[in-house]
Amino acid sequence: MSDKDLKSKKMLNINASDEASLVDDFKTGKVSRREFLRMAAAFGIVAQAPLFLGAAHAKNTSSEEYDYIVLGAGSAGCAVAARLSEDPANKVLVLEAGPADTNDFIHIPATFPLLFKTPLDWNYQSQPQSSLNGGKLYMPRGKVFGGCSSINAMIYQRGHSSTYDNWGETNPGWSYADVLPFFKKAETNSRGASAAHGGDGPLSVTDLNAPNPITLAMVEASKQAGYTINNDFNDGDQEGIGMFQVTQKNGHRASAAVSYLHPAINSGRLTAQAEAMVQKIIVTDGRATAVKFLVDGKEHIVKARKEIILSGGSYNSPHLLMMSGIGPKEHLQEHGIKVVHDLPGVGENLQDHYMLPVVYNCPKPISLSQAGNKEQAALFAEGKGLLTSNIGEAGGFLKLDPKSKTPELQFHYVPGYFILDGAGNPTDGTDAFTILPSLVQSKGKGTVKLASADPLTKPLVDPNIFEHESDYDVLIKGIRIARKIIAESALDEYRGNEFLPGADVQTDEELKAYIKKYIQTIYHPVGTCKMGNDDMAVVDHKLRVHGIRGLRVADASIMPTIINANTNAPSIMIGEKCADLIRTA
Repeated sequence: MSDKDLKSKKMLNINASDEASLVDDFKTGKVSRREFLRMAAAFGIVAQAPLFLGAAHAKNTSSEEYDYIVLGAGSAGCAVAARLSEDPANKVLVLEAGPADTNDFIHIPATFPLLFKTPLDWNYQSQPQSSLNGGKLYMPRGKVFGGCSSINAMIYQRGHSSTYDNWGETNPGWSYADVLPFFKKAETNSRGASAAHGGDGPLSVTDLNAPNPITLAMVEASKQAGYTINNDFNDGDQEGIGMFQVTQKNGHRASAAVSYLHPAINSGRLTAQAEAMVQKIIVTDGRATAVKFLVDGKEHIVKARKEIILSGGSYNSPHLLMMSGIGPKEHLQEHGIKVVHDLPGVGENLQDHYMLPVVYNCPKPISLSQAGNKEQAALFAEGKGLLTSNIGEAGGFLKLDPKSKTPELQFHYVPGYFILDGAGNPTDGTDAFTILPSLVQSKGKGTVKLASADPLTKPLVDPNIFEHESDYDVLIKGIRIARKIIAESALDEYRGNEFLPGADVQTDEELKAYIKKYIQTIYHPVGTCKMGNDDMAVVDHKLRVHGIRGLRVADASIMPTIINANTNAPSIMIGEKCADLIRTA
């Protein structure tokens, strides 16, 4: 044992065999995680430090310098941080506003709606929408290790290849052929490696362990209605109906935290500070050099030797840029924020997807309403049963215009109720099933604006839903298609009365009124720090913030245009690609 270790042992009054004392000193912040691991090894103690640093360690974190600081432990942030940490020469820190992902409901797939509007959710509400008669949209965002990948429906979709090809026209390296290797690098697909899928990546992508009989009947009914069955939406043609693959392993959620962050922390390759609210990126002489963050009401500053990577998501990333003086000059000045760099596109170009429910009662007690009993809990312990459901078990993509390159309409099939984010579900134990027509080529664009100069005040999010009347037409056609599918014979034994919109809601005007009342987002905001080289672009094709050295953005906010599918897999791909861009610079 070295003199330094002996001195540390004496200072902390730790007996070499006293593991509990060392663990206690870690928990109270007397030693850092790095010191804990070093001293445990020196004392011959077999001890496991907790996966994350809590409030007690904030001072320890800020006293060190890191090569890379990743802001946000969401889907992209986990991927970029873990990949950067693979180089032993890199010292990497992740700052996450939320806690570690220890809540059981995170890891039980069917319980994710129970996480909405809890401390694990940023719980955004939109600005009043004129098209909804002043109504607001609820917009959940994960505030926890894994970010939205810890509270989403786990659907693995990449979107149509043509969208990436369009990105690549002005952003070298972003065509579908360019990004496919990063999708594959991220993935271990249960069906095995192929030209389209990876076989040895950190993210587990699999078929559902126990698809519900109602879901299987909905897929069969879609075939009876004349729609093509698609067994893989990420391999060639996207159009058709089928079962979705999910980010699960052994029936449990495989979030970005589980897949990327936990292994990197366990190996000692990176440091993750939980419950750290980032207030500002500090820019010195045009270079991002440090981060100011808040823990338990105390401010700390930590320095980055090489780069800072912002992965806060499409609401928080533009908000933090503006808090740091990077954004539209006049808007920053309105709030008394010193302008570091005038970048007018920050917070613009917000795009999202929207859906609404078509719900039928079910006479058989086999829907997700039955998931809460002891029998199902026992099945879940074996990776089986209703609790392994991702809720949106199946669905697909349809073109309304045969000339369209990409499908305008997506469907999500739920073997249970899913009304207004789950908050509108009946709680009487009755059974049902839901088809959600989903608008995935909305023509409207919204904004993220500052509410004040206080970094703890949420920004103002205005999705500008139904800016274009034609978006209503897509959803009205989607409702009619859903009803057509549900009327097929495959669903005869499961189909009861129409619960929503209701048999008396038939005309276009009646359906439009229904849409306004029951529309919700699909939780896919993108675009507010868009990639490009035009006047409204925020980052270049290497994800570097225009006009600021040492700062990149890596999350869905960099998408110039929204993909027409679920956005979690593309966000992870963006994290993978960002890490590669940094490592090959």
